[in-house]
Amino acid sequence: EMEDGSLIFLFIPPRRTLHPQHSSTYRVQRASFHHTPETTSHCVAIIIIQGGNTGAFKNHFMTTSTSARRQRIMASTFLLAVLRPASRSAAAFSFSRSSPSFAAQQRSLATRAPYLPQLGLRPSALKTTTRLFSTAEQSAADVEAQIATKGDEIRSLKENGIAKPELAPHIQELLALKAKLEELTVSTAEQSSADVEAEIAAKGDEIRTLKESGTAKPELAPHIQELLALKAKLAELTGEAAPAPAPKKEKKKNPPKKQQNTNAKKDESEMSINELRENRLGKVAAMRDAGAEPFAYVYDPNRTASQLTEEYEGKLEPGEEDVNNEHTSCEEEITVAGRIMARRVFGKLAFYTLQDETGTIQLQFDKKRLGERDGDSFKNLKAWTDSGDIIGAKGTIRRTDKGELTLYANEWTMLTKSALPLPDKYHGLTDVSKRYRNRHLDLIVNPSVRETFYKRAKITSSLRRQLDAKGFLEIETPVLHTQPGGAEAKPFETYHNTMDMDLTLRIATELHLKRLVIGGFPRVYELGRIFRNEGISTRHNPEFTSVELYQAYADYHDMMDLTEELVCGMANEVSDSLTLPYGEHTISLERPWRRVTMHDVVKEEIPDFDFDLHDPSTLDAAKAAATAAGVPDVQRCSSVGYVLNACFEELCEPKLIQPTYVIDYPIEVSPLSKPHRSKPGMVERFELFATGRELANSFSELTDPVDQRERFEAQAAKKEAGDEEACDVDEEFLSALEQGMPPTGGLGIGIDRLVMLLTDSPSIRDVIAFPLLKPDA
Repeated sequence: EMEDGSLIFLFIPPRRTLHPQHSSTYRVQRASFHHTPETTSHCVAIIIIQGGNTGAFKNHFMTTSTSARRQRIMASTFLLAVLRPASRSAAAFSFSRSSPSFAAQQRSLATRAPYLPQLGLRPSALKTTTRLFSTAEQSAADVEAQIATKGDEIRSLKENGIAKPELAPHIQELLALKAKLEELTVSTAEQSSADVEAEIAAKGDEIRTLKESGTAKPELAPHIQELLALKAKLAELTGEAAPAPAPKKEKKKNPPKKQQNTNAKKDESEMSINELRENRLGKVAAMRDAGAEPFAYVYDPNRTASQLTEEYEGKLEPGEEDVNNEHTSCEEEITVAGRIMARRVFGKLAFYTLQDETGTIQLQFDKKRLGERDGDSFKNLKAWTDSGDIIGAKGTIRRTDKGELTLYANEWTMLTKSALPLPDKYHGLTDVSKRYRNRHLDLIVNPSVRETFYKRAKITSSLRRQLDAKGFLEIETPVLHTQPGGAEAKPFETYHNTMDMDLTLRIATELHLKRLVIGGFPRVYELGRIFRNEGISTRHNPEFTSVELYQAYADYHDMMDLTEELVCGMANEVSDSLTLPYGEHTISLERPWRRVTMHDVVKEEIPDFDFDLHDPSTLDAAKAAATAAGVPDVQRCSSVGYVLNACFEELCEPKLIQPTYVIDYPIEVSPLSKPHRSKPGMVERFELFATGRELANSFSELTDPVDQRERFEAQAAKKEAGDEEACDVDEEFLSALEQGMPPTGGLGIGIDRLVMLLTDSPSIRDVIAFPLLKPDA
C-alpha cells in the first residue's frame, strides 16, 4: 500500500532521546522495496520522507550510536527501514531531506544491506510502527524526475531510429507529465512563507540542542547546510535575495569583449544602492523602448483591499473562484492598485502582495491567463517589476487552496516604477532617527504608523465638526506678528525685506481671536500651527498644533464642561471605549474628571505648605519648605505664587496620570486671566493634565483694560530684566480691549499631546508627520 506520495504516521516510543511527542506525519517522497539475499521473510525499504519532526531522528542516532555507526548514518541520505509483511512494523535508522537521485538510492542499497545486522535491524528489535494514512499526489520533484527520465527515454528511442508513430505515446506521456507538474507547481507555490519560517525555527532549535549536547562541528555541518537551504527557500518565497555565501577565489578569466546589464544578473544583496537604482532605471528604459509607460497618468481602481476583505468575508471555499462577481456589488471587472510589498515567482506562476491605503491583498498571475490578453504580459511582469513598484491589476476574486483571498489577474499595468528598493523586510526601518527623516518609508513599511496618522486626521476632523455644530466659526489669524503675545514663550524672529520690518512667528493665536470676539463674533476658534523657539523633548516640538477657542458669556467652569465633551467625542471617533491604554497605564476618560486647586494638590506633597500669597513675609518660609521637599531653583522666585507654581511643576505634575483639572493659579503666572472672584492673589484658570503632562489650558478671560495694561507692563519689565519669554505691551490689543469685550471663556488644547494619548504614542515626534530634526551628519 505504501507508494510515492503516501502520507504515513510514525509513532515514536520512549527511547533515550526519542519521545512520543516526536511522533508526526510524514510524506513519502520515494519508496523502493527489495528482498535481501540473506532472508526472504523481510523486505528492505528505501524511504525518503518529508515533513514532521525530522530532527528527532538525527538527534537520537547521533547521540546513541558508536562513532563507526555514526559515520555510516551520517553518510546515509535516506531512511532505511525493514518491514515485516504481517505487521507492517519498521525501524528507522537515518534521515535526510536532501535526497540523491532515485537511481543513486538503488545503487546504494547494495552497500547498505550488509550492515543491517550491525545496525540492529533484527525482527525482535523492530519497535517503531508505521500506519498508512492515505495515498497522496506526487510532489513536483517527483514529476520533474519522471519528466527527466521520460525525456532520456525518448532521446534514446530517437537515437535507435524508432519511428514517429511509435514515439507518439511516449511524447503524449511526457506532455501529460508536464501538465501535471504545472498543476503541482500552483499548489507548491502557494505554500506560505510562514510554513518555511516555522521549519527554520525548528531547525534552529535542533541545532542549538545538538550544540548543547556537545556535537562536533563536522557533524553539525549537514544541519547548518539544511538551515541555509531553508533560508534560501524563504528568500525565494518572499521575493527577496538570500544572503550570498562568501565568494570563492577563482582564476582570473579574460573578460568578454562586451558586457551588458551586469547588474541585472547580480544578486540584489550584492548591489550598492547606486547599482540598484541604475538597475531599476534600466528597466524604465526597457519599458519605454517596448512602448510601455513606466509612469502612468491615471488609473481607476474600483475596489480597495479592505473592501474586498469585507465583501468576501466567509465566502468562497478554498480553491473556489468568483468568476461572475456573484459575491460583490461591483458589476465590472475587479480593479485594484497599490504598491508591491513582496513578489514570489515560480516559473509560469507568480504571487504578489499588494498594499493600498487600507491594507494588503494577494495577486496571482498565471502565464496562460495573462497571455489571453497580451502574449508578453507575464514575461514583462517578471522582467520589469520589483518590490516597491506601484501597479494596477484587473481580474476575479478567488481563494487559494490555503484559503487566502486573492485577485486572480487577467491583466496588469505599471503605474509608477520605483527607482529605489524598500527597506529590508526583516530588519526593516527600525532606527528611530531614520524613521523620522524618511517618514515616507516609515509609512510604507509600518502599518501602525499609518494608522496613527489616520487617527490624527479623524481626531482633528471630529474636533472641527463638534465645534461647528456648537456654532463656533473657524477664522484664520496671522502667523507673522510685529510683536509676540498671548503666552510666555521665546519666539522665532524673521525679517520682511519689502516692508523693512522685524517680525516674529506667532507663539499663540489668543490676542487676535479675542479681537474677533470684541468685533462681534461670540464663538470663534482656530486650529493651526504655533511656533516657539524652545527646547525639544518627547513632549515638546518647536512647531506644534493647537486649537484655541473663545466663547462669549462663559467662564472657566463652562470651559471644563466643554473640554470633557470635546475630548470624549474625539476619543469615540478613534476608539470603541473611553478606557484607553497608554504605556503601562490604563487611562479612563469617563466623566466627570477630577478637579483640584493648585494649592490643594501641592499640599498633598508638602502638607505644611500653607502660605499667604499676599504676605511677602512668608516668602522665605515658602522657599525653605520647597527646598526641603527637593524643589530646585526656588531661591530665584520673587513671590509665594512663583514658589507654589514651581512646587506643582516639580512634585505634582508628573504624578497626574488620570485626567485632572488643576484650577485656580497664582496671578503671577497667568497674565491674561481674570482675577478669581473669591480668592485674592489667584486667577480663574485651569490646566488639564493626563499621563503626567499638560493637555489643555483655559481662563475666564481678563476683560478689564486697565488691569490688562498693568500686567503687560509687569511682563515688559521682566523682559527688560532679561526674561526672553516675557511679552511686551501690546497697544493694538489694549486699544481693542478698551472698546469692551463681553465676559468670555477661553480654551486652548494641544492637539499633538492629545493625539499621543489617544494613539498610545510615547513621543510627540511619533504623531507629527515631519518633526524638526538636526541635519543628518
